[in-house]
Amino acid sequence: MTKGTSEKSGSTGSVQWSGAEIRETFLRFFEERGHTRMSSSSLIPRDPTVLLTTAGMQQMIPYFLGQEVPPSKRLTTAQKCFRTTDIDEVGDDSHLTFFEMLGNFSVGDYFKREAIEFAWELLTQVYGIPPERLYPTVHEDDVESPGYWQAVTGIPAESITRLDDNWWGPPGDRGPCGPDSEIYYDRGLEYGCGEADCAPACPRCDRFLEIWNLVFMQYYQDEHGVRTPLKQPNIDTGMGLERLAVVLQGVESIYDTDIFRTIIDSVARLVGAEYGKHEAHDRSLRVVSDHGRGLVFMAADGVLPSNTGRGYVFRRVLRRTVLFGKRLGLDRPFLTDVAEIIIGQMGGHYTQLQQRHDQILDVLSMEERKFNQTLATGLALLERELERLTAEGKTMLPGKVAFRLYDTHGFPLELTEEVVTERGMTIDRVGFESEMEEQRERARGANPFQREKGEEAWTHLAKVLPQTVFTGYDGVSDESEIVALLVNGQPVDMVTAPENAAIVLARTPFYAEAGGQKGDQGVISSEMGAFHVLDTQRPIPGLNVQFGQMTEGSLRVGASVRAQVNAERRRDIMRNHSATHLLHRALKDLFGEQVNQRGSLVAEDRLRFDFSLNRPLTTEELREVDRRVSGWVLEDLPVTTQIMPYKEAIATGAMALFSEKYGDLVRVVTMGPSRELCGGTHVGATGQIGLYLTTQEASVAANTRRIEALTGVTADTFLRGRSDLLTTVSARLKTRPDEVLTRVDQFQEELAEARRELAAAQRAQARELAEQLVARAVRVGATGDTPVVAAVVSVTDDQALRELSDTVRAKLGPSVVALIMTSGEQARFVVMVAPELTARGVDARAIAANLGARLGGRGGGKPELAQGGGKQADAARSAAEAVPELVREQLG
Repeated sequence: MTKGTSEKSGSTGSVQWSGAEIRETFLRFFEERGHTRMSSSSLIPRDPTVLLTTAGMQQMIPYFLGQEVPPSKRLTTAQKCFRTTDIDEVGDDSHLTFFEMLGNFSVGDYFKREAIEFAWELLTQVYGIPPERLYPTVHEDDVESPGYWQAVTGIPAESITRLDDNWWGPPGDRGPCGPDSEIYYDRGLEYGCGEADCAPACPRCDRFLEIWNLVFMQYYQDEHGVRTPLKQPNIDTGMGLERLAVVLQGVESIYDTDIFRTIIDSVARLVGAEYGKHEAHDRSLRVVSDHGRGLVFMAADGVLPSNTGRGYVFRRVLRRTVLFGKRLGLDRPFLTDVAEIIIGQMGGHYTQLQQRHDQILDVLSMEERKFNQTLATGLALLERELERLTAEGKTMLPGKVAFRLYDTHGFPLELTEEVVTERGMTIDRVGFESEMEEQRERARGANPFQREKGEEAWTHLAKVLPQTVFTGYDGVSDESEIVALLVNGQPVDMVTAPENAAIVLARTPFYAEAGGQKGDQGVISSEMGAFHVLDTQRPIPGLNVQFGQMTEGSLRVGASVRAQVNAERRRDIMRNHSATHLLHRALKDLFGEQVNQRGSLVAEDRLRFDFSLNRPLTTEELREVDRRVSGWVLEDLPVTTQIMPYKEAIATGAMALFSEKYGDLVRVVTMGPSRELCGGTHVGATGQIGLYLTTQEASVAANTRRIEALTGVTADTFLRGRSDLLTTVSARLKTRPDEVLTRVDQFQEELAEARRELAAAQRAQARELAEQLVARAVRVGATGDTPVVAAVVSVTDDQALRELSDTVRAKLGPSVVALIMTSGEQARFVVMVAPELTARGVDARAIAANLGARLGGRGGGKPELAQGGGKQADAARSAAEAVPELVREQLG
């Protein structure tokens, strides 16, 4: 076999493993050992403190913390991950932004010994890696794992390396954590440093390659770094598919595996190059291939380019990809070509790539086109700045300028450096980094992913309280018991009027805000007091909390109460929520399944629906949307709900929102052609929506449109208001409502005719005034051959002033014209000088500066045309009288 390769179990000859076979073998191995295979979660994580999914365990955190019940205590996934920590190193032998993490997980089931047994069996007996090539490491304080490694594998104690950094922290500012045990593969002495103490994690060489990390989740770390033991120990393992492929395929780098070579060779053909012939080109090919994978998967998961958050990451990675493409000579748009290659290669396992094919290409194409426009604009700005510096005899581009190009115009610093260097100049890097650091400080001060304060209190309550039972699907009132009270985030035994508080009930009809639907309002009361519910939220899964104010008496923990939802408000919300589902279906029917929800608001007075589309809807398309939704409303279709397994629901065609996290059992809401996974409240039949009316369609972000609409009573009120307005307008126009447009057209034509007559009169008046001014021209100069007209005139606006000046100059020939208009205390002027006179030293700028000073303002422009103004209109006449002398002085 090739050095470091292994044969497939059960195969004959030296047949190498493909990346797809490595992935499937891993998942099947753990399925056969009682693990449930889970789909990869989205690159958009649930945790608001994390921009992107960076590890396989992120979707498991709610299970590890006991906040949600997992579909099985044993789980396995191939999780797509994206990290930008080492983005500048991408293109070497080992660094990536996008990668796949193979993992097996135990939620309170097996622990250290079993995790080690599974890993050893898979690596040595299934993948066929020689045991003598594998070296484990453990945390220096872990007293159990070394013994398990020796018992399971027979590895001597001296071959087990203890490292103080064998510790897995939470992906955000808090979460589950614990010691880990890493498995390294020995690539051979030829990769070593030759030192006797060379061992895994050697800082001097690349002999030992880390391939698998077994994390023993034992603790929860809060935002202060304090760790407390979890109720149940868990297992989280992660093995990079790409790194394992290096070992099993016996190649030098991840970019030499079949996972990448298909992409790299295809991109090389696009540019007419051959991989392996030119190191600079090879690195660019590797970067384009890696970044291309990340962009395709981010676009598929709904990440759209923007200037904040994960959208900013997307935009920066895309721009970096385009720049490396340009280094390869790709001056035309090429990202969609790369995307087609990646979708073809990976769409078999990640089927959403095929499903969202058009969406992916649209997002990449539009953003690449915008960036190419940005490059053109940035180059023009940079060239002007460099010309200015050259004229001033300077050779360094200020850091502020480079940063402004980078931050405001999106012009990459490396491209700025390239252009500056070609001009024999340098960049003030210190100034640039200073500006960049200030920007980072501003970003840290406005972190949009900061968690709400008080979550620790809710997490503690969730551990000691049973999950809230929601009864609001069946009615809007219920008898219940208060199980917790909080004031200012702190648990209390009693609240009294008029305190603001939060109430947790054992069972509640109040719907907690979720999926865009606003939380319920209403009253919680007993014989002892009443509490006005202003909002209902679910701060953590399983815990519904009513927020509001005590209005009468007092309430205690343990008290029996009646919970009454504001029924009218709930009905209005239900109408809007059901209409949102119908709207979503109508948009998909009209524009294709690639249209996906990007956000929504379901309130009592309106609905708002954001969706992916890269262009505005036409008037006719909006009418068709309304026709379809209103048609389903008029059919009075039944609205039904079913609880079923997630996979079964998807198999029946139910629509799932990619940004949502679903459990093993889901609620499917069906109304006519619409079938969605949804936990919200809905009408019993579409006819209860009453009316549906789109009121606005607009853009809210790149590739994202927003529709706002009304239903029911609100829509009826809106339409009646429009009807009343039409009645009032028709009365004012002294015509019938059905003839308002005809009457308006008549008025517009009459108005247009009146304006034409006025314009004709003004032109005639201007011609007469121009003749008068020409007749009053003063001739200056040694031979008296230069006409000068300087006067205060009565015109309507600046344009009329310029037109009059043009007319006078045209009639006089080579001349100087300076006209001033006044309005109240303000004065405006224009100065025109014929080119023949500027050649003799007459400068409109100097005349304008003088006029501006005399009028208490300023003026400026070009030698042939200048203008200005001031606040001393009473000085206009004397200022005009001074112009001939100014011209005489300039002529000498």
